[in-house]
Formats: sequence, C-alpha cells, structure tokens
Amino acid sequence: MKTRILLVDDSALVRQTLQKELSKHEDFEIVGSAPDPYFARDIILKQDVDIVILDIEMPRMDGLTFLDKLMKFKPTKVIILSSLAKEGSEVALEALKRGALECLCKPGSMYSLGDLIVQLPDKIRQLKSVDLSKYLKSLSARFDAAGFKDLANLSLTNKLVVIGASTGGVQALESIISNLPANFSPVVITQHMPPGFTASFAKRLNQLSKLEVKEAEDGDTLLPGKVLVAPGNIHLLITRRGANFVCELKNGPLVNGHRPSVNVTFKSAAKVAGVNTIGVLLTGMGSDGAEGLLEIKNSGGYTIVESEETAAVFGMPKAAIQLGAHCEILALGEIPKRLVEVISQQRPQPSPATGAQARG
Repeated sequence: MKTRILLVDDSALVRQTLQKELSKHEDFEIVGSAPDPYFARDIILKQDVDIVILDIEMPRMDGLTFLDKLMKFKPTKVIILSSLAKEGSEVALEALKRGALECLCKPGSMYSLGDLIVQLPDKIRQLKSVDLSKYLKSLSARFDAAGFKDLANLSLTNKLVVIGASTGGVQALESIISNLPANFSPVVITQHMPPGFTASFAKRLNQLSKLEVKEAEDGDTLLPGKVLVAPGNIHLLITRRGANFVCELKNGPLVNGHRPSVNVTFKSAAKVAGVNTIGVLLTGMGSDGAEGLLEIKNSGGYTIVESEETAAVFGMPKAAIQLGAHCEILALGEIPKRLVEVISQQRPQPSPATGAQARG
C-alpha cells in the first residue's frame, strides 16, 4: 500500500520540487499540495493522509498553530521541513515537543538538495511503522528520579558518556540531562538534527541542567561538568590530544542515512576511550548507533539501551539489542541514576526483570 503524502508549504517551488522527487518512488502517492494550512485542512477532510510534510512560516496560519490543531482533532504523522534560520530554530524545536515526528532542513547554505532527496524518502518509510499514539503519549510523560539525590554527592571518575538518539530524543535527552549532578563526567550527545537546530537545543538543555551544555566546536576538550551536542549536518568524532579527549568535527557522506551519525561518534569513542566509555542508545528510527554501541561493549565499555516500554520509537534500541550490544536495558527514568552508579564504580547487578531483558 502506498504512503499517502500531503505537502504544505507557501513556496510553489518547494512544493513542485518535493512532488517531483517524491513521485519518483513507487511506494509514495502525493495526495495534495497546499500553500497554507487552510488549504491543507480542506484536503485532510477529504483525503486519507498518512504523512504531512509541513513548513513553519506560512501566511494566514503558521505551521506550529496548525500542528496543534492537527494533533487535537486528527492526529497525523508530521515531518517539519523548514529553513531553520537561527531565529526560527526554537520554534522548530517546539514543533517536535508538540507532536512532529521529525525535523529536516530546507536546502540552503548548510544543507544540500541532494541530502534532502536521500534523507526524506528514508524518513517517510521509517515513519510508516511508528505508533503515533504511543509517541504522543511519550511526549507528556514525566519520569521519576526517586532516590537520585542520595547519589548527587558521589565522587565521579573522569569517564566519558556518549549518548545517541533520533526520533523522540529531544524529550528523552531533556529527561536524562536535567537529572544529572553538576560534578558528572563529560557527556557527548549525537542527536539526529539538521543545521541551525542543535545550538537552540543545547541552549534549552543548558537551562534545564546543572551541567554546562553547549553545541560542540572543533577542538573542544571534554571536561567534567560539561555536555557537548554534535552540530547538525557534520559528524562528531572523539579523539585524544595528550591526556585529554577532544571533539573533532568532520564533513563527510551520510552514515546510516545521517549526518551527524551516532555510529560515527560511538565508534570513535570506543577506539580512543575504550573501557572508560559509557554508551547510551535512546529512542529513534532505523539502526544508527547499534554497531557503534557494540564496539563500545566489545572494547570493555558499559552500554545501556532504552527499553521498549519508554522508547517513543523502538527502532535504534531494538537494532542494538538484536546485535547483543547492550549490557542493560532500562526504562528512561532509570537511566540517570544508573549512569551515576556506573561511573562512580558502584555497578549494581541488574534487577531480575532487567537482567532477563538484557539476556534477550
């Protein structure tokens, strides 16, 4: 059965280009093309629509307002496609919090049409299997960090934590980073995001956290108490400079359909940090990060995978579990506390339930 797609963008050129490129795929059907949300509403009332590709800045009604109405009256899978200018990236981030499944950048100075043509069809196909009702429920969930205060004053060793995420990762990362103590080991986050988006995301995490969070720059040293977020549209590798771990930003082809790629970050961490690495793979479509997590485990590091129970999209975690890349499978709310325990070298044995999952 074909995936039925609605294009909503005030630019006729963008709509024409998307329709031309997506129509090349036999499993897609463009059921409508709308210059603003009012036209889109009329199409949705008459047609069955599987996925809406939605701009943010449009006349008569902005995309964020339309997204709210759509999720209230007829929840539908939405991909945001925006220029994500610096001043607008906060709005795009808000769109993800309100129910959009993915956010891609329009071609421009930092992002090519070729990248979009490769990524967009893959995203559409992956979204087809997403349970939208589960995803929307996960957006409003709040996770309990009970007992965490007892661990906040532990002496933490200078190990390295690398976290990978994709669809649903914005909320999951907020839940984890906001519950880590100020003296925590260095953290590197690779979240699938387009350029212009990650700086705003890092700023928001910084406001929620006791840690200092910023978008990574080439040559940044990984230090305790700091979190670095991989910039959109560039790979982040971890290298060693003397006694320090540093970030190296590299252009290059898409890896597993992504740039930045979780696999690139994880594999580099396994290579240079080895046993001192703790890898965490969270919600997301596809399999990016699974192979890298296995390399971390094989190098003697510790690996955690988010459970199906809390993962908004169980694609990436499932791929890691199938490879046997996990030391533990944990619900999202358990991850901050366990990270502190692992890094403080108080590695508790998994609970019977968790152990059973881990053996699976």
